[in-house]
Amino acid sequence: MLTILGFAMIATFLVLIMLKKMSPIAALVLIPALFCVFVGKGAKLGDYVIDGVTSLAPTAAMLMFAIVYFGVMIDVGLFDPIVRGILKFCKADPLRIVVGTAVLAAIVSLDGDGSTTFMITVSAMYPLYKRLKMSLVVMTGVAAMANGVMNTLPWGGPTARAATALKLDASDIFVPMIPALAVGLLCVFALSYVLGRRERKRLGVLTLDEVLEPQEAETVLVGAGGSGSGSAGKKSVATGGSGSGTDADAPEVDSSEDDGFQGLDPNRATLRPKLYWFNVLLTVTLLTAMIMEWLPIPVLFLLGAALVLTVNFPHMPDQKARLGAHAENVLNVSGMVFAAAVFTGVLQGTGMVDHMAKWLVSNIPAGMGPHMAFVTGVLSIPLTYFMSNDGFYFGILPVLAEAGQAHGVSSLEIARASLVGQPLHMSSPLVPAVYVLVGMAKVEFGDHTRFVVKWAALTSLVVLGAGILFGII
Repeated sequence: MLTILGFAMIATFLVLIMLKKMSPIAALVLIPALFCVFVGKGAKLGDYVIDGVTSLAPTAAMLMFAIVYFGVMIDVGLFDPIVRGILKFCKADPLRIVVGTAVLAAIVSLDGDGSTTFMITVSAMYPLYKRLKMSLVVMTGVAAMANGVMNTLPWGGPTARAATALKLDASDIFVPMIPALAVGLLCVFALSYVLGRRERKRLGVLTLDEVLEPQEAETVLVGAGGSGSGSAGKKSVATGGSGSGTDADAPEVDSSEDDGFQGLDPNRATLRPKLYWFNVLLTVTLLTAMIMEWLPIPVLFLLGAALVLTVNFPHMPDQKARLGAHAENVLNVSGMVFAAAVFTGVLQGTGMVDHMAKWLVSNIPAGMGPHMAFVTGVLSIPLTYFMSNDGFYFGILPVLAEAGQAHGVSSLEIARASLVGQPLHMSSPLVPAVYVLVGMAKVEFGDHTRFVVKWAALTSLVVLGAGILFGII
């Protein structure tokens, strides 16, 4: 019964948000609360929620201060050279912009943190997508898939969890998987090329002069949720090409949302050119500290946010203005994380996750025993989407590894196969970073889910196929 209710709860949640019958926050709270009553454990709902909130509180704190940190860095101009460089490469061509999104997300993902990757990628690419009236779900989908492949880095999380759960060396798991993961990344780039061609066909190709046509006396929106003023605003132009076309997979942006958006004003009052190299050094130090694990990530971002505010905006009114400018993003993301805590708390507290996992494992045909690595790879795609990485790697993977060993399949092969589902996992409603992505991009979570699932699942299958072809899995 718990197995059926678990799958029913997840299915109900996904259907309601994709049909836009409920907001993600409401669905994450009300649906698990209702199913908790169905299970007969309504009296323990408070305990489950508190447990879920306690487990996700460090993540929520990290996201809150990371948004403030990178939001201020956007305001002071740290990423302006990146935006200018990408703009020159993309040349207002939707195809180049989509491919550039995938490349940028993959490069930034080297720091191993999804939230950081999404904040930097969206900050750099959002102005281009808005100016050209491009589909924002293409941006979020491509960024999530690229980050999902790169999330398998030893310091990214899944590989370390697999190594810990099966008592293996992380390098023994990851290094042999590099060829398969490289094929997966090439698949993401190929998909971005296809999606970019689709956007180019829909919108046409503009010249930089058209995109950057000046517009006088406008208030400029700075960064993702920032505010500022300047006289060098940019006018959004959406002429040229076959703009009347539509794409069922990529909803067009409501043009009303574009009113007032002109991207990063090169003359905004918040710029701090004299402190540019200090900000670069601080960011590099922060990312190095994250990779080297000198301090917990929430502590690093808390210290970083306090330092960057104090140095760049020494006057209290200016600090309050910057905090106020990014308050909407902070509230949206932290609220979503705490709502997700209700969902995960009920799933784990009622035992639904355990029963779902045992049912799946018990239904593996006996004849598939010698092929447990392949089975693990296939199962990792839906399981890492419907549950947290901790739940999968510490709860399910040991069971799959034990079953594999009984049929002569090594734990290393099982561990490598378990990484296959990460491109889809990064768009799971249980991953806090995805709410940073859709929140900063101003995309409905249901739209993102409906768009990305099929492409991310395809990328995962490509990684699995490459692993089998190369004899890695």
